[in-house]
Amino acid sequence: MATAGGAGEDLRRELSCSICLEFFVEPVILKCGHNYCLSCILTHWNETGDDYRGYQCPQCRAVCCCFSCGGGGGCCCCCFCAPSVFNKKTFTKNYLVQNLVAKLDDLDSLTCPVPSKPLKVEGKCEQHGEELKLFCETDRMPICVVCRESRAHRHHEVAPVHEVVHDMKMELQLRLLELNWQKSRCTSVRLEDERTKNDLKLKKQRLKEKIEGDVGALVQFLLDERDSLLDDLDADVVATMAVLDDNLKVVEAETVALDAVIADVQDHIAGKTSFENLAQSYNEAIHCKPFNSLDPVKCPSDSIDLSGPFQLIVWKKMMHVLHTMPQNLTLDPDTAHPNLLITDFDTKVEEGCACGHEPDLPARFTRFFSVLATASYAGGQHYWEVDVKDKGVWYLGVTTESSNRKGFVSLAPSAGYWSLCLQDRLYANGESGRIPVADYWNSPRVGVYLDYDNGRLCFYDAVTMKKLYMFSTRFQEPVCPFFSPGKNDPGSRLQICHYY
Repeated sequence: MATAGGAGEDLRRELSCSICLEFFVEPVILKCGHNYCLSCILTHWNETGDDYRGYQCPQCRAVCCCFSCGGGGGCCCCCFCAPSVFNKKTFTKNYLVQNLVAKLDDLDSLTCPVPSKPLKVEGKCEQHGEELKLFCETDRMPICVVCRESRAHRHHEVAPVHEVVHDMKMELQLRLLELNWQKSRCTSVRLEDERTKNDLKLKKQRLKEKIEGDVGALVQFLLDERDSLLDDLDADVVATMAVLDDNLKVVEAETVALDAVIADVQDHIAGKTSFENLAQSYNEAIHCKPFNSLDPVKCPSDSIDLSGPFQLIVWKKMMHVLHTMPQNLTLDPDTAHPNLLITDFDTKVEEGCACGHEPDLPARFTRFFSVLATASYAGGQHYWEVDVKDKGVWYLGVTTESSNRKGFVSLAPSAGYWSLCLQDRLYANGESGRIPVADYWNSPRVGVYLDYDNGRLCFYDAVTMKKLYMFSTRFQEPVCPFFSPGKNDPGSRLQICHYY
């Protein structure tokens, strides 16, 4: 059978260790799904790994260490990892592959058949009455020795029945190995999908907690600010109402007194009293002390004033609750290309005339029209915004402290630059060239978010806060923001936005 050999070779390759190139001996499976001999992977890790860098898979470079032991992987009861070790290599015995290797050894033994009792086909030839000892490969049917010499089968490919039976068993054995191997792949895929599913649940839970925490802090701030303002409003109103009540009591008393005097005077004028009473009232009215001077109560000058930009005032206060506040960066003139002009308290950069007397400092750009910020980051989360209104060309991003600044500058991440640029359209500067991001750009501001510890650099439309592009990497050294207004675009500028 022609297919038996090919399928067997494929299975032999699948059941061979990629390190020693022999059949697996005590096969183990790593977190990433690759299999190795136990002794081979331990020898490889002893030569290449350590507790600081971790222990990697030779094929995909995935780090295989245990969470519960202090590493970056997940530990289970079948891991070969001691809990006392801080960053221990981990793997699991693969009994399925071990059984397949054993069955393949049994299959190899079948290639040298041992004598056995011949298997006879039931019944006899209907034409000749002889036993069916042969098998016609062309017609796929058993025949007798007389049929073999007949015209019907004389030129056909014929083999003894016991050889055909052996070949069939071989093919079935190979098919069984293929099915078992496919089953092992199903098991591997199922385990990987279950692991991904669990990771997704954990990620969802972490993000849910972060959303509830971050957004909850803002909501709680607004609720607290609302309650504080309402309490202050109630206190001011209560205090003012008390003053008004007191003043109203005084006015009421004065009104009663005045009513009595007015009635008395009116009686005297009407002639309803005697002369003696008229004279007495006259003396009292003319020579009595004047009544109290009364004025209406005015609201206190420190009462809550809602006539100003009330929401803006609250927003300004809320900025101090943010974990990542917009940062007020400034430009470093010592790094600016000689043809760049730095103004507005080191926040604005535009193309100007060459100064000619600027010293060629190590950090200064000599060909690329760019400038660094004075800030340098080696950890944490940072955000800043840049005004690019009416600017046709610009470059924004971060670069490492040791990146090249002299002559031609490659903006690839491998050269230490992670950036977004605008020319005829919006691009991200990738490893193998520009990556289109948007066909059209009209927003006046770009936001840049750096999460150094998690290796993320994100760019946003700072008006709508829509994410434009994100770089994922691992920063190996401190990075600095850089800004470039482009070349041959005089009169336009980039300016760092300050918010407080």
